[in-house]
Amino acid sequence: MSFDLASRLAERRAAHLFRQRPLLQSPQSPLVWVDGCQLLAFCSNDYLGLASHPEVIRALQQGAEQWGVGGGASHLVIGHSTPHHELEEALAEFTGRPRALLFSTGYMANLAAVTALVGQGDTVLEDRINHASLLDAGLLSGARFSRYLHNDAASLGSRLEKATGNTLVVTDGVFSMDGDLADLPALCAQARSRDAWVMVDDAHGFGPLGANGGGIVEHFGLGADDVQVLVGTLGKAFGTAGAFVAGSEELIETLIQFSRPYIYTTSQPPALACATLKSLELLRTEHWRREHLDKLIARFRQGAAEIGLQLMESPTPIQPILIGDSARALQLSELLKARGLLVGAIRPPTVPAGSARLRVTLSAAHSETQLEQLLEALAECWPLLPAEAAHG
Repeated sequence: MSFDLASRLAERRAAHLFRQRPLLQSPQSPLVWVDGCQLLAFCSNDYLGLASHPEVIRALQQGAEQWGVGGGASHLVIGHSTPHHELEEALAEFTGRPRALLFSTGYMANLAAVTALVGQGDTVLEDRINHASLLDAGLLSGARFSRYLHNDAASLGSRLEKATGNTLVVTDGVFSMDGDLADLPALCAQARSRDAWVMVDDAHGFGPLGANGGGIVEHFGLGADDVQVLVGTLGKAFGTAGAFVAGSEELIETLIQFSRPYIYTTSQPPALACATLKSLELLRTEHWRREHLDKLIARFRQGAAEIGLQLMESPTPIQPILIGDSARALQLSELLKARGLLVGAIRPPTVPAGSARLRVTLSAAHSETQLEQLLEALAECWPLLPAEAAHG
């Protein structure tokens, strides 16, 4: 019996769910070349505009000259270089935790933390719309796995009553497709009442949120006693690549000793750590980036409301325009592209069926003029969208 891959692909095309990779032919910036066309992009997670910052580029170049390119081996063999160590110390200080541990990707960091902390006989409770890496980690951990209603502390509480063994509550800080914030104070209160730990993946919160870019934990004024396991990624607001877990001395040592994704992976290039050290400095000191971004977010929400677009409750750079139907979401994306704007259509299974959307992401690198271009194009294209299309 052979694998019928062609039928699977055909079904996905027929449902308007087939995905294609745009070919980026220029560095990350608001104005990009994609598939041979120059477009104004509103779909990058480079929230603070650091991915192509000259000082970050220079730090990477100087790091490569001093430390070479490859990590060479896993951290536990001979791949833990001085830049890695310095970045971990800087991230620990930034998050206000004793230690931090570097990973090559956010997916790996989430998988590592959950599977090292809970297993058979334990319980992991996750928000229903958590990132795929968190959900996969829960399933792979072998622990009793349950999903509570989105951002619903009461739903979490009812599941905590049935929890067994060590219990880990896992949530995104900023939900990547909706842009809303986890109700961390309420979730942490529920976890504390049941002696459970809280793990937050703040991939989209570090940088835009908090007075110093410290993310959702700083935003809510919480600490290590509230959120014991704090995960961040470096490929978004930091503008580089990789991820980290921050927490207690015992937590980080446990990950080093027991986390298979950490133990059995070659370290990231040390020069990349050099670049991230510079981007971390810019993220913390250049407050104008967050201030400008906040102005763009407020103006976009005001303009979208005037057009009559259905937005979601998001105070972050992630501003989804809810369409519902996959075909219509693709049509609106194409109408914008014909006018020189790139905004991605997000469809199931990334989002629930019937909730396809255009995921607008704003960056501190966008100008007010560029944002007005987007609003003008949306005002022009929205009335052109057919009222009905095949459900997707």
